[in-house]
Amino acid sequence: MNWFTSLLSSTLGRKLIMALTGLFLIVFLVIHLIGNLQLLKDDGGEAFNIYARFMTSNPLIKIISYLLYTSIVVHALWALMLTIQNRRARGKGYEVNKNSSAWTSRNMGILGTILLIFIVIHMKDFWAVMHWGAIPKAIYEGEEVKDLYALVSIWFEKGWYVALYVFCMAALAFHLWHGFASAFQTLGLNHLKYNAVIRFTGRAFAIFVPALFAWIPVYMFVY
Repeated sequence: MNWFTSLLSSTLGRKLIMALTGLFLIVFLVIHLIGNLQLLKDDGGEAFNIYARFMTSNPLIKIISYLLYTSIVVHALWALMLTIQNRRARGKGYEVNKNSSAWTSRNMGILGTILLIFIVIHMKDFWAVMHWGAIPKAIYEGEEVKDLYALVSIWFEKGWYVALYVFCMAALAFHLWHGFASAFQTLGLNHLKYNAVIRFTGRAFAIFVPALFAWIPVYMFVY
């Protein structure tokens, strides 16, 4: 186990963990987006509430959700350690060499901090209320479910909250712009033949997915 401990404590090991947890979170974003898009259906929230009921009652989904929470915490902690380690290694030379890297690469720590704060706020306003708050009920096909659509609608009627949400999705886009391709590179999956495809896919993902996330509250606020 000494080699495993040494790997986890090394820069390479931390980058591997960052890459693996990052890719897992990317997959989660796709699933979460599919669910959130149900909010746009003109059915009074039925599709979204049924989706939310499935996601909160399925035993396998519950297990995956704990893995998700762990991944978020680990990703954030390891990112913090890597940032501190990199700044110590760069020292005074950082100011000289900072223009040699992309803006997103240099500011992943700031972008990640914005996203972490957003996740905390998001979980307080939705996840915590869903589990312990007073939420009205809706009945579909004889089954009573929590009307989470009503909860989402309340928040997305607030202009400042919609603006905050859109701002954080912009931060997510910049974070993914660098992080997507970087994860593949860290795992050694980059290749001259495929690098262009990975880079294009990553940048398309970084634009398309956060844009759709941002469009949902804007649409609900306007209409």
